[in-house]
Amino acid sequence: MTPQPDAAGSDGGGTAASPAPVEIVRVPTESRNPGTYDIDRLPTLDLLRMINAEDATVAQAVAAVLPELARAVDSGVGALRRGGRIHYFGAGTPGRIATADAAELPPTFGTDPGTVLSHHAGGAQTLGQASEGIEDDAELGAADAAAVRSNDLAVGLTASGRTPYVAGALGAARRAGAATVLVSANPQAPLGAEADVHVAADTGAEVIAGSTRMKAGTAQKLVLNAFSTAVMVRLGRTYSNLMVGVDATNAKLRGRAITILTEASGADEDSCAAALADTGGDTRAALVCLLTGASPARAAAELAACEGRVRDALHRIDAPGGASCARRGRPS
Repeated sequence: MTPQPDAAGSDGGGTAASPAPVEIVRVPTESRNPGTYDIDRLPTLDLLRMINAEDATVAQAVAAVLPELARAVDSGVGALRRGGRIHYFGAGTPGRIATADAAELPPTFGTDPGTVLSHHAGGAQTLGQASEGIEDDAELGAADAAAVRSNDLAVGLTASGRTPYVAGALGAARRAGAATVLVSANPQAPLGAEADVHVAADTGAEVIAGSTRMKAGTAQKLVLNAFSTAVMVRLGRTYSNLMVGVDATNAKLRGRAITILTEASGADEDSCAAALADTGGDTRAALVCLLTGASPARAAAELAACEGRVRDALHRIDAPGGASCARRGRPS
C-alpha cells in the first residue's frame, strides 16, 4: 500500500463549509502513523495487538518527562500549602480526564471539593456530548479562569499544546500572578513557553491519525493520576501507602476505614471500629489514637497542628516520651 501524505488536523471545530480560513498546523498527534497504515485490513486480534503495541509506548513517554512532572507536583503542593487551589483547564478528552481526576480526589484522600477544581470548555453539557468548536474560544478560557488567584496553580491540558481555550485560561492565570503548568503531547507546543512548567509526553502519531483520545489521552490520564496522587502524598494525605484521608461517612467507607486501620496499626477489627467511632469517623485521628494511645481530642489537636499529616502528628506525640508509637511497630 502506498503511504499517503501526512494528514493535518486542527483542535478547532471548523468545517469545509465554513467561510473562515482554516489554519493548517502540523503537530505530532495529528500526523499519520506509518506502522498502522494497514490497520483496516487486519483480523480483529491482530488489530488489537497493533493498538496494544502502540499503547505500550505511552508509559515510556511519560517516564521521560518525570523531572518536569516533579516540578509541577512541587508547584501544586506549594499552592495548597499557601491556602490556594489547583485549577484544571481543558477541552474535549483532556477536559474530561481532568474532570474525573478532580472529582475522585475527595473520596480518595478526604480533600475539600474546592481544593482541586476542573474547568471544561463549554461546561457540564459538553462532558457527555462533544462540542469541538467551543475549544477555539480563548475568551471563554479567560472567563473560566477569572476565579484563579495569585496563590493558585493553573494546569492547562491540551494534546496539541495550542488549544485557544487553554491558552486563554493560562494567560488569565498568569496575569493573576498564579503559577502555571501545561500538559501536552507536543514537545514543541506553542503554549509551552507561556507556562512555568511544560510536561510534554511525546506520544507521537496516533493509531488513527488525530484521534488524541488514544495515546495522548492515555498519557494525560497517567500524568494527572501521578500528579494529583503525588501532591496528596506530599501533603500527608496517606500513611505509608494507605488512604487514611477517607472519612467513614457510610457503611462501605466504615468497612474500608476499619481495614485501613487494621493494616496500619496491627490492632484487631473491634479496636479499630471503636477508635473510629470515638473519633467521629475520622480515620486519621483514629489511627493516631491506635498508634499512640492518645485521646481523640489530643489526636485531633495534633493533626490540626500539622495540617492533617499523620506521621507528623505521631512524631509530635512521641517527642516527650519517645516510645509510645514504637511499641506498636509502626513504619518509620
